[in-house]
Amino acid sequence: MRITQHVRLGAVIAAAAALTLALGACTPQNADPDAGGDGAGGDLSDVHVALVPGGAHPYFQPWIEAGEKAAKDFGLGEVTFNETAEWDQTKQNDVINSLVANGYNAFGIFGVSPTDINSTFKKLTDAGVAVGSIASCPAGDENLAAFCLSTDTEEAAYQAAAAAIEAIGGKGTIVHMTGNNVDSNTQRRIEGVQRAIDETDGAVTLLQTITDVDTDLATAQKAASDLLAASGSEINAIVTTAYNPAVASAEAIAESGLEIQLVAIDDDATILDGIRDGSVYGTVAQNPAGQAYVGSWVLAQLASGTCEMAEPGVIVDSGSFVVTKDNVDTYDDERVAFAEKVKKQFDDELLTCK
Repeated sequence: MRITQHVRLGAVIAAAAALTLALGACTPQNADPDAGGDGAGGDLSDVHVALVPGGAHPYFQPWIEAGEKAAKDFGLGEVTFNETAEWDQTKQNDVINSLVANGYNAFGIFGVSPTDINSTFKKLTDAGVAVGSIASCPAGDENLAAFCLSTDTEEAAYQAAAAAIEAIGGKGTIVHMTGNNVDSNTQRRIEGVQRAIDETDGAVTLLQTITDVDTDLATAQKAASDLLAASGSEINAIVTTAYNPAVASAEAIAESGLEIQLVAIDDDATILDGIRDGSVYGTVAQNPAGQAYVGSWVLAQLASGTCEMAEPGVIVDSGSFVVTKDNVDTYDDERVAFAEKVKKQFDDELLTCK
């Protein structure tokens, strides 16, 4: 069954209660049931893409430039970025509803609630709007978006923990600091860190997993400071698999003078500078720019009617990259190359085009 086709919206889609999307009885502007092209990369000028994270967070900032580049490179009508949901699923649904009413016909969404976002995806796809889950997949085994383009968060966390274990010589005590406990990504990260520790057969122990410390930098700074004050002498390494705890831990370790190895996530300037001067062992960079760039292109193929997904709901890894002193100045080349590889994977294998 075709997952995203251009149709004119009929009767009003019933407004649901909390955590559901209400779409009015309207057709997205520029929708054309006859739109199409000869294979991937056809005329995409009628496609208006909205990239909608769950709220403000540094991770999503590369989406802005990457979306603008996608619009220019692929001839899209527009790519906009809207982070006004304030980490509330109902508010995010309201934002999406408003964007649909204003003519946006393709959505890359980081859902606030991984357990409820599928209902939003379904209402969009039922309304003939192209939708992809970007940077986070729904909880459970079902993805009702056309695709999910996200970091394999378990693998990225595994890589980070493995790097931390290497940094401490294969034995000692590790603390894991991460994000929202109810986020399915967080649970996958916890599993990835534990998998790496289990492989040491008891040589490395997990002292503590600290969740819900990625809301903002101040929250993370307090958590890192409290951790080192209470248990700093017992810790050999800290693995941070969320952005704000990474930055906060780097600062706290530097201020404490403790010899604790840090493996972070993402590539904030504080982290990269720490890798260069040796105060941070490494980080695992993700690919938010690649998610927005490739995701916008895929959404445009779907929204234009040029292509459909060969396997609706497919999950695709957007890549993760271990960064140490050896490659701190060149790792971005790896990300760009991986994004091109993912785009080619969609073009060759995952899309069925006219």
